[in-house]
Amino acid sequence: MARVQLEHITKRYDDVTAVDDVSMEIEDGEFVTFVGPSGCGKSTTMETVAGLTQPTEGQVYIGDDDVTNLAPKDRGVAMVFQNIALFPHMDVFENISFGLRLRTYDDEEVHRRVEQAADIVQLEGMLDRMPDELSGGQRQRVAIARAIVRNPDVFLMDEPLANLDAKLRVHMRTELQRLHRELETTIIYVTHDQAEAMTMSDRIAVLNEGRLQQLAPPLTCYNEPANRFVAGFIGSPSMNFIEGELVDGSLETANFTVELDAARLPKVAVGDAVTLGIRPEDVHLTAYADSLAAPTEPIDAKTDVLEPMGDEVFVYLLLAEGAAGSMEEDPATSPNQLLMSVTPDTEIEADQDINVVLDRSKIHLFDAATGEALVHGITGLEGPESGTAPTEAE
Repeated sequence: MARVQLEHITKRYDDVTAVDDVSMEIEDGEFVTFVGPSGCGKSTTMETVAGLTQPTEGQVYIGDDDVTNLAPKDRGVAMVFQNIALFPHMDVFENISFGLRLRTYDDEEVHRRVEQAADIVQLEGMLDRMPDELSGGQRQRVAIARAIVRNPDVFLMDEPLANLDAKLRVHMRTELQRLHRELETTIIYVTHDQAEAMTMSDRIAVLNEGRLQQLAPPLTCYNEPANRFVAGFIGSPSMNFIEGELVDGSLETANFTVELDAARLPKVAVGDAVTLGIRPEDVHLTAYADSLAAPTEPIDAKTDVLEPMGDEVFVYLLLAEGAAGSMEEDPATSPNQLLMSVTPDTEIEADQDINVVLDRSKIHLFDAATGEALVHGITGLEGPESGTAPTEAE
C-alpha cells in the first residue's frame, strides 16, 4: 500500500491540453474514483500514475518516491483495463500467473499467490477452465486476480465494468468494495458512471476539460458541489438550473421570485446575475409544504410528461404557457421547465395545473459568470417580508 501524490500534472498533445495542472493527494488505502464526461482527462491522469503516459509537466509520487520517470514495471502498480484481454489459449491459472512466470518466480510461490488471489475473488474450482467457458463477471475476476498476484502498492482500474450488463455491473460494484476492504490497498478507479463513483468511493475526483473540479467524499460532491459543473454532473437526473438576478430582498427569475437577503451573500451584490440550482427531489407539491422547514412561495406550473421509474416518478413541469421544450433541450437547464420527483402513489397526471414549492434549505446558488458555488441552502437569507407558503395543493 502507498499514498499517491500528483503535483501540477499537465499533459499536452500538440495544441490539445488533455490534463491541465491537476494536483491531488490520495491517502494510503483510500479508494478514489476519477469521474467525468468522455474526454475530460480522467484516463490520461490515471495513465500518468501508471507510467503509460509521460506528463508534459509535473511530478508523480508513489509513497515517498518520485516515479515520474520510472517505467511502469518499476512503480509498484497493477492495472485492470476495460478490455479484459485474457489469453484465449491459456486456462485461468495460466492467465493469472502469467506475469509471475515472466518474472521467474518459483513454482511454489506462483501456486501460493494464484490460489490466494483466486480465493479472494471467489474463483475456487475454476483455475483449469478456459476463458470461453467463463461468464463476463468471472472473466473480470480473472483480470482482477491477475493484478492481485503482483501484490501492488496501488491498483489502477480503468472502467473495468463498462462492458458488463447492468445487473452484473451492480454485482461487481459490491465485489470491488469487498475486495478493497479485504486487501486494504490504495485503489484509483476511472469511470464515467456516477453510480459507480458514488457507491464505491471514499472520495471522488470530478474532472472536466482536463481540470480538477472537486475532490471530496461522494455526499459532499452531491450536497455541496464546488461549482455548477459538479452540481449538474453528480446526481441523476441532473439538478435543475434557473437563471436569475439579485434585486433588493429577493432573487427574481423569469417565472418566480425567491425571497432572500442578497447583502448576506458572499462575492455578489444587488444587480448581479446568479444561477439557482435545485434537485428534482427538493421540488414539492404545496400539499407537502408543511413538512418543509422553509418552503418558498408557491410556483404556478403545469405537468407535461410523467416518467414512472418504479420507486419514483419524474414529473416534467412547464413554468410558462406554451413552454414545452424540444427533444434536444435539457429540461434541467431550460428557463421555463422544472423537473420534479414524486413518490409512485402521488395522485398526479399529465396536463394538470399545480402549485409547487422549493425547499429553501436545498437551494444552491452559483455565480452566473464563473459557475462557482456561492451558497448551499438559503435558509437564514430570507428577505424582510418573507411569507409562509400555503399547505394545500391547488
